[in-house]
Amino acid sequence: MDEWAKSWLMEQRKMGKKGLEIKYISNHHYVYHSTTHWDKQLKKRIKDSDYIGKLDRTKGLIEGVKRSVTAKNLRGIKEYGNAMLFDRILTDMRSCLEDAFKDEWEEIYALAITRASGYMPLKRVHSAWDKIYNVQKINPNLDAKNLSHVLKAVGIDSHAQDSVFRALSEKDKDLVYDLSTVLTKSSINFAEFGYNKNKIHIPQINIALFCSLETGLPTMIRTIPGSVRDIKSLYNSIVEANKEGSTIILDRGFFSKDAIKFLLEKKMSFILPARRNSLLYENDIDLNNHLFYQDRLIKCGKGKIEDIFLYLYEDQQLMLEENITLYQKLDEGKIDANKLSEAQKRAGKILIVSNLDLDENTIFMQYKSRDRIEKLFDTYKNALQADILYLQDNESVFGHIFISFLSLYAYTKIEMALKKADLLRKQSPKDILLDLSKVYLVELNDCNIISEIPRKLETLDAKLGFNLFPKNRS
Repeated sequence: MDEWAKSWLMEQRKMGKKGLEIKYISNHHYVYHSTTHWDKQLKKRIKDSDYIGKLDRTKGLIEGVKRSVTAKNLRGIKEYGNAMLFDRILTDMRSCLEDAFKDEWEEIYALAITRASGYMPLKRVHSAWDKIYNVQKINPNLDAKNLSHVLKAVGIDSHAQDSVFRALSEKDKDLVYDLSTVLTKSSINFAEFGYNKNKIHIPQINIALFCSLETGLPTMIRTIPGSVRDIKSLYNSIVEANKEGSTIILDRGFFSKDAIKFLLEKKMSFILPARRNSLLYENDIDLNNHLFYQDRLIKCGKGKIEDIFLYLYEDQQLMLEENITLYQKLDEGKIDANKLSEAQKRAGKILIVSNLDLDENTIFMQYKSRDRIEKLFDTYKNALQADILYLQDNESVFGHIFISFLSLYAYTKIEMALKKADLLRKQSPKDILLDLSKVYLVELNDCNIISEIPRKLETLDAKLGFNLFPKNRS
C-alpha cells in the first residue's frame, strides 16, 4: 500500500469511520468495509468484507455504484471465468498464430478455444464461441462454410504450421517422440491400409507427435500415411522438426541399426529401448546397482559397445509376473522347456541403448518420461475426440489435425498449471473449465458486472496465480 493511501485511511479513522480496509490489488487501491460475525458451526468469528469503492490519489474515494439487472438494460450474459483462463495461458499461442496466419488466426484461435474442452462440430462453433466472453475483442467469422474454407487454408499452409511449431518449441532441446493411429471412414486418398494395434482393417492415418521433456507440452504434430512404417516416419519427422543436436526419447518400435546410425549422423542424443529379441541382450552386463521406481526394486547396470552405452534394468516385480505367465504357458502346452529357459533369460529386463554417458537412474527416469506422450495421445484422441474424421479431402484433414493440436496445447497448459499448483490429483482441466464457466459477465447498457465468485474458485485462482477475477466486479 502506498503512503498516500495509508494517510487517507488514517484521516478516515480520525474522523470516526470504523471498519475501513484498503486492499492493494494489481497496482490499484480498493476500499472495503470489514466486519465479523460468529459462525455457530465453525465456532469462530468469520470476516465479512463489503466493497465500497476505488481509492484515487487525486480524486479520493470513487464509490462503486450498485446496479440492478433488468430486461431493459441487459445486453447479454457471457461465460467469464473460463475465457479469462484461456486468455492468461495462451498468450504465446495467440502471438504465434497472429504471425503465421495473418488472415485466419482469429478463426483458428476461436476453433482451438471452443474445442479445448471436447470435440465441437463446425456448425456449433459459432454458438459455443458466442457464449464465451470475448476478452481480446476479436471478430472471427465462424459460419460453418467459412470454417470449412479455413480448415483447408490451414491444412494447405504447411509453412505457417511449421512457423507455429518452431515458435512453441524454440527453447526445447529434449524431446519425446511417438506415433499413433487414427482410423477414418472418409474417402481421402491420404488414408491407407496399415498396421494398427486393434488389427482393424480400415484406412488409417498415422499421427506423429513431439513433446517437450522439460515442460510436458506438445510441440509439433505431423500427419503421415497409414502405411508408412515407424522408423521411416522418424527420419522425416526429425528432418522436418529441424532439431539436430537435441536429445530424443523413443519407443522400442523405432529400434534398428539404421535408426541409430541416422540419429548419430544428425548429431542427436537418444534414449532408445532395444526390442526384446535383440542380440544386444546377450552382452554381459553386471547388475551391480539398483534404483526404486514407484516402490518397485529395479536392479541395473551399464556396459558399452564402441561409442554406444547399454543400460540394463531388471524389474524384480515384473520378472516375477512374467515368470508366472511363462510357467502357465508351459503347463498349458503353449511352450516347451527350451522356450521357457530362453524366455526366462530376459524376463523383467529392459535394455536401453544411448549415446549419453549418464548414470543408470537418470537414463531410466528420462525413458519413463515417455509416459507423458502416451497420456497426450490419450487426451488428443479421447478427451478432445480429435480422431472423429469424416472429412472428404486431405487439406481439411491436415487443418483439422492442426486445430486439434492447438486445442491439446491449451488443454495441456491448464493441466501443467494444475500440476505445478499440486491440484492435478483432485481436479482435471475439464473440471476447472466447467467450474470457471459458471462465473459470468453480465453486460448492461452502461457497464459490465461480474457474477458472484465461489470461495473455492478464489482459492483456486490464488494457487494458480493467474488473477482471473477483479476485486471490483462492477
